[in-house]
Amino acid sequence: MGAEAGAGGAGDAGAAGAGGDDGAALVPELRPISAERVDQLTVPDGFSVSVFAQNLGMARMLATYGDFVYVTRPTPGDVLRLEDTNGDGVADSRVTVAADLPLVHGIAFLDSDVYLVTENVVYRGTVDDDGNFSELTPIIDDLPDGGLHPLRTIGIGPDERLYVAVGSNCDACVQNDSEQATILRAPLDGATRTIFASGLRNTLGFDWHPDTGELWGMDNGTDSLANAPDELNHIEEGNAYGWPYCFGDRLVDPQVPNPPGTTKLAYCAMTTPPVLETEPHSVPTALVFYTGDSFPEDYRGDAFATLHGSTDRVPPSGFEVIRIRFEDGQPVAIEPFVSGFVIEQGQAQFGRPTGLTVASDGALLFSDDANGAIYRVTYAP
Repeated sequence: MGAEAGAGGAGDAGAAGAGGDDGAALVPELRPISAERVDQLTVPDGFSVSVFAQNLGMARMLATYGDFVYVTRPTPGDVLRLEDTNGDGVADSRVTVAADLPLVHGIAFLDSDVYLVTENVVYRGTVDDDGNFSELTPIIDDLPDGGLHPLRTIGIGPDERLYVAVGSNCDACVQNDSEQATILRAPLDGATRTIFASGLRNTLGFDWHPDTGELWGMDNGTDSLANAPDELNHIEEGNAYGWPYCFGDRLVDPQVPNPPGTTKLAYCAMTTPPVLETEPHSVPTALVFYTGDSFPEDYRGDAFATLHGSTDRVPPSGFEVIRIRFEDGQPVAIEPFVSGFVIEQGQAQFGRPTGLTVASDGALLFSDDANGAIYRVTYAP
């Protein structure tokens, strides 16, 4: 799933940052959660981080429906409903609401309907007053096979259509299926679908700006290019974003052949470049705009994104939650929001931020699929 972001080089795949010859670990070793470690996480003044739920296994994508919080688990293939029934900031109710769904990952709600996506299938069901799901019905059953990227995400746009992110099936290659490395769009019944945007290697995290309704997403750069940034893209209908021929600001990937009938340089000149970049191989996994009312006013309309963390880089990149500042509907800066999961001089870590959702009380929740936890970020002036 990986990719990395940061300052791009001169267009060639370099080795900078992909070391390890000095004995440093390419993959920081996992350490367990402890109260002391959580207390050492770094957040802006006035914010605090606590553990909302633990022992969840492969906790991936999050979604909120009323006071309920849902988490998908591709392995074992189920969806859990969590609830904090006594208001102490910790989930004390845990119910399995969907099962037997291998690689279930994306989840979205519209009114009383829930949509889930696995590698090949989009399901629809209804949600009752207790937060339970009805029997799920497949509405799309032929999404492309995933290969390297079998985990899909799903969202519902302001136009009340489904948007499904389908990653590439490889790190750097020309795809045989035009629906791979895209975001697809379909009506709510899934009866038809079109390619909304292409050239997106693996845009797991995407969301619509609450004021402009415009779609923004973070794409994972090519693993085998040491200097390929992860990208924040303004995703518009019909646009091509460059992969596999280009990375970063229209830089040419030397690993793949020319597109049919043209050169990579000419093709890349016609693609849409990223608006902002993150450090290479930081692996953006979820993105959500803040729509709550418990954070300071200047956070509304900003986005948060999880950076799952590198597996092939020294020093490691990612392993944090970032804030993407927006002004007048446009992103202007990326800055750390929750950091400190990498410890022991980069040799270890105790969390890989994964899913994101804004809870009904305005808290920001993010999951960690390494230690099987969900964290809760709150603000108190």
